[in-house]
Amino acid sequence: MALLCRAPAPSSTLLPPTPTITTKNKSTLLFSIGISHPPLEKCSSLVMIGAIGRRSKLIQTRRFALLDEQDQVSFTQEENSLIEALVGTQGRGRSASPQQLTDVERAVQVLEGLKGVPDPTSSSLIEGRWQLMFTTRPGTASPIQRTFVGVDFFSVIQEVYLRSNDPRVSNIVKFSDFIGELKVEAIASIEDGKRILFQFDRAAFSFKFLPFKVPYPVPFRLLGDEAKGWLDTTYLSPSGNLRISRGNKGTTFVLQKKTEIRQKLLSAISTDKGVLEAIDELISTYKKNGSGEIELQEGEWQMIWSSQTETDSWLENAANGLMGKQIVKNNGQIKYLVDILLGLKFSVVGTIVKSCTNTFDINLDDAAIVAGGFGYPLELGSKFVLELLYSDDKIRITRGYNKIIFVHLRT
Repeated sequence: MALLCRAPAPSSTLLPPTPTITTKNKSTLLFSIGISHPPLEKCSSLVMIGAIGRRSKLIQTRRFALLDEQDQVSFTQEENSLIEALVGTQGRGRSASPQQLTDVERAVQVLEGLKGVPDPTSSSLIEGRWQLMFTTRPGTASPIQRTFVGVDFFSVIQEVYLRSNDPRVSNIVKFSDFIGELKVEAIASIEDGKRILFQFDRAAFSFKFLPFKVPYPVPFRLLGDEAKGWLDTTYLSPSGNLRISRGNKGTTFVLQKKTEIRQKLLSAISTDKGVLEAIDELISTYKKNGSGEIELQEGEWQMIWSSQTETDSWLENAANGLMGKQIVKNNGQIKYLVDILLGLKFSVVGTIVKSCTNTFDINLDDAAIVAGGFGYPLELGSKFVLELLYSDDKIRITRGYNKIIFVHLRT
């Protein structure tokens, strides 16, 4: 049984004006949506965004500067490769694509080949609190692991304390700072330089609104061997910030003591806690390292968070970019694409014109409901300013329509 149980820069935003929908012809049901925007302040010249590219050497350099300077986190080149693979694997791996899983496994194998700290169970670096960043989920998961199915929206912490009178390894599911947590503890012992033996023996909820703990209703004594297992540490970084472990059920775990700044943002989004603060921290750190011109990179970008909640109208949400994908092409074209139902998609295409440093004028004027190779046209007009606040080849933060902050993840 594997040890780990599955137990904008910020600004005030206003509700976007409601688009006016008028039926021009009841037989064709064409929609006309007019969305006004305050006059745009132009730079001295407009430059078409033909310079859009897939990667920017300048952005790459600044991204690794963030890795090195944020909270004094230090990672080697090989460790950075794993962290890059982890960025974008939502739900600690549950929502990862096959390619992402392959990238993570390849980076894990490289680090395991490097060995890291010898005899990690004998090192003090293994002690402390570790945040679970990624895990595989084989079908042989134990009953205790299955209890935690669906905890992807909560933080999962592992505490390792082997040098005490009561050596223990504990898994903690943090629901929130206001609700509390569930802590599952195991008696631990060291078998050799990399293997920890454990046996779960107690667990309890700690709720902030109760002065006492609530026992977790699992009869550990009756579980027998299901409450026992081992955990091999196959890589421990010399900095003590990164650890790779494999459990007796075949599960792979990637854990970190300190997280890279983009990981903090994605974790905040997954738990829906402190997102604006994480965005502000990322942008502020980026500016400290030199806030020059940012490249608006081409490709498909999935919207994963916005500072404006969705409204009841999916058409309004789609028109304002509050859902779906943003597809940027190197010919100055942009498309918003939203999956609706049963193969139906909402598509609106427009142009991008660069107006200032890191600022672009968006003009959307070609909308349709698409099914296969057929399209049902919608007359839609929308103009707004897109300000690029941060971008690398994985994450993009923008301020869009009505000053709404968006976070997009490259698909």
